[in-house]
Amino acid sequence: MSDAGSSSTALGKSERISHQKLDDELSGLDALELPIPEKRSLVSRIWSSAWPKAAAVAIGLGGWQLLVALKWKPTHVLPPPKPVAARLWSDIVNGNLLAALAITMRRAGVGYGLAIAIGLMVGSAVVWFKPLRAAIGSLITGLESMPSIAWFPLAILLFKLSEAAIAFVVVLGAAPAIANGLIAGVDDIPPLLLRAGKAMGARGLDSYRHIVLPAALPSFVDGLKQGWSFAWRSLMAGELLVIIANQPSIGVKLQFARELSDSQGMLAILALILVLGTVVDSLVFSSLSRHIKRRRGLLAG
Repeated sequence: MSDAGSSSTALGKSERISHQKLDDELSGLDALELPIPEKRSLVSRIWSSAWPKAAAVAIGLGGWQLLVALKWKPTHVLPPPKPVAARLWSDIVNGNLLAALAITMRRAGVGYGLAIAIGLMVGSAVVWFKPLRAAIGSLITGLESMPSIAWFPLAILLFKLSEAAIAFVVVLGAAPAIANGLIAGVDDIPPLLLRAGKAMGARGLDSYRHIVLPAALPSFVDGLKQGWSFAWRSLMAGELLVIIANQPSIGVKLQFARELSDSQGMLAILALILVLGTVVDSLVFSSLSRHIKRRRGLLAG
């Protein structure tokens, strides 16, 4: 009996060793599929990210200066880049633009925050309840394609010339894109991943929390990025149309510069709007998207 027991123990130990070897071999094969991260210095990473944007700025300024040199328009209509840059710096230093910037960014934060909450709730409801998707799925896409400025007559009718009117249009501009980002991300989840999660016991809300949402995250981040671009455009349109007393926002200053034929001030504000939108996109959404893709092996380095 003892010989049989020792033989069985030895056989079990041998099987465990063989299983361990198989697991190690499979782990080694899986590691071969992972990208080998390229070790780069901080300066190298900053340079690789900054030089395309610097090149685009140089090309834009060069084209602008060329139009001025060709005298396409008089300089009081289209001034050269240098005085515009000087005007922008002067307005920032003396605080004229900083107060306006604070008002605009506050509106952007409130409106975009509401859009994220509403877009996430609507997108989650649509992917969770199939009949709801059949009912309003196309409506969400239709709302996303609506020009933001078309909502302002209704917004002014409902909320008069107020902060609520601007927030209303910002939310309507951004929320459908955010909801569609989540819906598209869920649609693109491989069925095998869902079946694997179900086999491991993930069902109901647990499946949604641990399988569906993480798998849909890259597409959802793209929806957040697109929603921000819609929110920013809607906000700028709103500030041009809805002028509120004692609220000298960026859009208000742009409108006043146009009415006073202040071309330098107008171009300086336009440059500021472009820079702000680009900086937020680069520092927040593009960085977040690259981080997620790098974590999932979709980007090297």
